[in-house]
Amino acid sequence: MFLKKYLPKSLFWRTVLIVVLPMVILQAVVTYLFVERHFDGVTRQMTAGVASELRYMVESVEGAETAAEAKSQVARAARTLGFDIELEEGATVQANPEPIFYDVILRAITEEVRERIFQKLAIEYEREEKRVLVWVETRHGVVGANIPRNRIVASNPHLLLVWMAVTAVALIGVALVYLRNQVRPIQALAKAADAFGKGRTLALSPSGAQEVRMAAGAFLDMRERIDRHINQRTAMLSGVSHDMRTPLTRMKLALEMMDDSAEIAELRHDVKDLEHILEEFLDYARGEHGESYETVDVLDLAREVVGEARRKGAEISLYERIEMPGETRMSLRPRSIKRCLHNLVDNALSYGERVMLRLTVNRAFIEVAVEDDGPGIPAEQREAAFRPFNRLDEARNRNRAGGVGLGLALALDTARSHGGELILDDGHTLGGLLARLRLPR
Repeated sequence: MFLKKYLPKSLFWRTVLIVVLPMVILQAVVTYLFVERHFDGVTRQMTAGVASELRYMVESVEGAETAAEAKSQVARAARTLGFDIELEEGATVQANPEPIFYDVILRAITEEVRERIFQKLAIEYEREEKRVLVWVETRHGVVGANIPRNRIVASNPHLLLVWMAVTAVALIGVALVYLRNQVRPIQALAKAADAFGKGRTLALSPSGAQEVRMAAGAFLDMRERIDRHINQRTAMLSGVSHDMRTPLTRMKLALEMMDDSAEIAELRHDVKDLEHILEEFLDYARGEHGESYETVDVLDLAREVVGEARRKGAEISLYERIEMPGETRMSLRPRSIKRCLHNLVDNALSYGERVMLRLTVNRAFIEVAVEDDGPGIPAEQREAAFRPFNRLDEARNRNRAGGVGLGLALALDTARSHGGELILDDGHTLGGLLARLRLPR
């Protein structure tokens, strides 16, 4: 539907449109029927009666033999008809132009008078003076009639329209207040659901219509069950971590007590890999539960990640594109974002020799792009790269990389929990894989 893009998007304004539009259409129809039908008809009926009286008077003046007799006829007609009539001898009438199309009253009066009086005439409607002036040219001169407005037009016809408009505005105001009260609980539910998806818990009290209260209650029950499940899983993983670290620590101590040899060095390397895999798995399983949002400088965060990588001997460069100097701070989970950047940088260093990190800050979003000079990932396999424990052996060299394939999965979860996105693409500068982390401000 071509009108769809012009229609309001929010529930409140759509409901307002549903309520207001029929009322406006009804007002327009009633106004048209009243003005064009009833009011116009009443005006024409009253004008027809006055025009017939004027025609009788004009015919009397035309039938008079002398000007004195014509004046006598005019004076007698004025006493009988109840409005002022004068005869100006030797004068002529300058016909006035056609009335404007939207001047309903003057158009109706003009048409009715001309339909009954065939002499040359002019009509003027003085709204402030509340009178209608009619001049008719006769053989004895111009007959001028000063007709009170209430003889031709119904008194205070606008009051109906005023009352209709005032009532409509009052009803629309009441409807807006009622709609706002009905939409507010839905907005609160949406904000609570969005915050919960990003790891935050907002207070929510079910209110509004019965269906909205039911939905809010169901959401609160679901949130409680999810929180309970996360707490149970975190407690379980903490126990598993403690139980697994103990034998690993004993193995490390035992290996340290042994004489150095090629086999012992390999075992020490395997134990170190086991610790790294355990940490990576626990980070993924634990997620970001328990970490609160803080306002941090993303520029300092990116520089810190690059500095730590350089201290480890990595060849990494940092490019900054700050469109809003002095406004690089935003609310996020700093440890999660830092771990996400570390995962992207470590992943790039595992498959490439050189890494470039580009930070872009503008009013709409903050983007961190990590590019390497490695083999990259084919486009058809990029979606699979985000799956937990999935290793793209053909695309990436398994012998060079450690871990169990959770780095990109962790980074994607972090991006989504902040309302952002993580996209894999082809690098245009170094020619390898380009990972873009974009977070809305």
